[in-house]
Amino acid sequence: MTDFDESSFGSRNERDPRLVSHLTRNTFAMVLAGGRGSRLRELTDWRSKPAVPFGGKFRIIDFTLSNCVNSGVRRVGVATQYKSQSLIRHLQLGWSFLDGRLGEFIEIMPAQQQVDESHWYQGTADAVFQNLREIRHANPEYVLILSGDHIYRMDYGRLLLGHVESKADMTVACIEVPLKDASEFGVMAVNDEGRVVEFQEKPANPPPMPGNPDMALASMGVYVFNARFLFEQLNRDADDPKSNHDFGKNIIPHCVKRYRTFAQNFSESCVQEPGKPPYWRDVGTLDAYWSANMDLVEVTPDLNLYDENWPIWTWQEQRPPAKFVFDDETRRGSAVDSTVSGGCIISGATVRHSMLFSGVHVHSYSLVEDSVVLPNVQIDRHCIVKKCILDRGCHLPEGTQIGVDHEADRKRFHVTETGITLVTPAMLGQLKDTIR
Repeated sequence: MTDFDESSFGSRNERDPRLVSHLTRNTFAMVLAGGRGSRLRELTDWRSKPAVPFGGKFRIIDFTLSNCVNSGVRRVGVATQYKSQSLIRHLQLGWSFLDGRLGEFIEIMPAQQQVDESHWYQGTADAVFQNLREIRHANPEYVLILSGDHIYRMDYGRLLLGHVESKADMTVACIEVPLKDASEFGVMAVNDEGRVVEFQEKPANPPPMPGNPDMALASMGVYVFNARFLFEQLNRDADDPKSNHDFGKNIIPHCVKRYRTFAQNFSESCVQEPGKPPYWRDVGTLDAYWSANMDLVEVTPDLNLYDENWPIWTWQEQRPPAKFVFDDETRRGSAVDSTVSGGCIISGATVRHSMLFSGVHVHSYSLVEDSVVLPNVQIDRHCIVKKCILDRGCHLPEGTQIGVDHEADRKRFHVTETGITLVTPAMLGQLKDTIR
């Protein structure tokens, strides 16, 4: 490990995280973005989970990549696999601004059967192992392993600084979750120094935090490794025929028992407004996806997308401003408690507590309420849409009602247990614009 003089940073509270540039410059980030996200059902029939639109103008992966760029980690590999064309297109259009002449890049790493011609990526660890040659070529001191399908803002510079200060071989970023939900995560126990003494992947009976029996310490799927140490562990794991080649199931439990594995609480690296709780969301279910988007239309959402000091970067089509037309008593174009993106036209219709992505047209006498409407959706006259997720390219004919009668909706669409209705073009018998 490189000797590191932390005295120049002053006390922890005084440090500007962007001053740890020599750490971030010597770091390579590997973003794992190959998952389908099957719990999002038909929303991921033609795109991977990281490519799913979120927040009115972004894709889910934009949050992880923005964290990298804003933190100064500008050598990034993105491992893709499942139905990745939409994701690859987005990366090419929106993330090609880094300057290769300065050693900055975001490199797409699709599954290529590089190690074994009979297998694609077999697990999260295998996805990194199959790209070791490219990572070694970058010659980093540290490697960040990141998931491309979570919504959060995190300064990886602070995470790296904590890793170096603790003289760790590996650091796991963690978040406190309710004990009743912890079985969906990798759960760990730590000692007074923050060293991980036990790690269980999705345990049936997760252990609670000491002194807080209602909460558990869960992995965020964000790891820091000393580069040489990571290479050794991946080679060892690849030679183990009994391994699932997964970080949570294999790599971390092995390291916890034998090496210096530390945990860092998300509160130490979260980019958040004072007084707000650390914000991290796994939007892996339709209910969670709808809820996280709805959070953003609140007056003061927990996730501040208007923070100019930590912007979320993306690519979107150049569209004209949103337009609201007609002001008759029974035909007024309006949107209340909603976010409306460029290219939208609200023509004599009412939109309440909803999120409209770009290019959405809502025609006269229609009502959209408590809904997430993805790009290029057409809603004709006299429609009612309540508590829906409308996928890109849907066209609702005049008089369509969705979210009013769940029994009728279940015959055509997917309705969750909480009453969120997912509608895709295929469900409507339409095939246009479904692969983006």
